Amino acid sequence: MRLLIADDNDAIRDILDNFARASGYETVLAVDGQDVLDKMAAGGIDLILLDVMMPKIDGFEVCRKIREQCEVPIIMITARGEDYDRIMGLEIGADDYVVKPFSAPEVMARVKAVLRRLQLTQRETPTASGRMMGNMVFDEQRGVVSVNDKSVRLTHKEFDILRLLAEYPEQLFSRDKLLDTVWGYDYTGDIRTVDTHIRRLRAKLEQAGLEGCTIGTVWGRGYRLEVQA
Repeated sequence: MRLLIADDNDAIRDILDNFARASGYETVLAVDGQDVLDKMAAGGIDLILLDVMMPKIDGFEVCRKIREQCEVPIIMITARGEDYDRIMGLEIGADDYVVKPFSAPEVMARVKAVLRRLQLTQRETPTASGRMMGNMVFDEQRGVVSVNDKSVRLTHKEFDILRLLAEYPEQLFSRDKLLDTVWGYDYTGDIRTVDTHIRRLRAKLEQAGLEGCTIGTVWGRGYRLEVQA
């Protein structure tokens, strides 16, 4: 696996590089946004650790440009910890978000988790062993969601939200309940992150051709998985 580590801070880039190589990954280093895009164009990148505040092109814009071309996993790393920045990063397609100062082992643990989910999605052939709703199969055991027999790549939180909704179809979940269940009771971020994840999850499923069920919104109350007869 090859990681592209992008940060204009030499010390941070070196720390992540050392930990990544110690964890068994190959690494490619980038010092600014344009450098990231150039190295992505060369191919062979399995995941990007992407700093937001970089010269030439900032990380948000880099993420947008990459998402126009491919679905390579992106973990954004930044000193900007405001909820607005986190929501923006997730909204434009980042898989995860780490705020400086961070623990390098924690970053590597997140890298492994994202790659593990991606490998499961790519490797598994969807079967009827999972829960079927409309033309969607949700296989919790293998961590696979498929629509029309084609796997749909979801982030961890998107998968966890769908797992909860699929386990209790037609049951209404408030944003607070989703936040507590999926993010945990100790989460202190903005509740709007639930809306952001639901929006992205719904868009991915609809783009994949979802029929026979939908993630419905009950305005002012919450969300539920609605399954047509």
